[in-house]
This record gives sequence, C-alpha cells and structure tokens, in this order.
Amino acid sequence: MGDRWQVEVDRALCIGAAQCVHHAPDIFQLDSARQSHPTTPETDANERVLGAAETCPSEAITLTLLGSGEVVFPPEE
Repeated sequence: MGDRWQVEVDRALCIGAAQCVHHAPDIFQLDSARQSHPTTPETDANERVLGAAETCPSEAITLTLLGSGEVVFPPEE
C-alpha cells in the first residue's frame, strides 16, 4: 500500500491560474470565484498531484502525508 496525501489549497494565495486543474483535473477544480479547491482532499500519492503543486504559480498547494502530517510539498527551505 502506497502513501496517501492530504491536499490543501490556500485560497488566500490562489490566483485562479488553473495549472492544478490542467495537471490533475480529477483532484482540483475552480469554483465560481475562480479559486481552486481539491475535489478529493485525500488521495493516493501520485505524480499528477505533485506536478499540480509544483506548477502552481502562487504556491498555494500543500501536500502532507496522511497520518504523520509530514510536509511533502512545498519542500522545507
């Protein structure tokens, strides 16, 4: 069994660029205010979701390991 992630979008940072929707349309969608939100806040770890987080121009997406809360993305500085 692989890792599972908690997916969060900081709506104060989201600018509605929709890169997350482009990379993982089954996980992210924009609401009527063009703000992203996860349609599935818990998901199996996968490259599409990581790609969505990595390409977010406002760095609004956080991925953490379910259970431990360890931050997967963004990387610690």
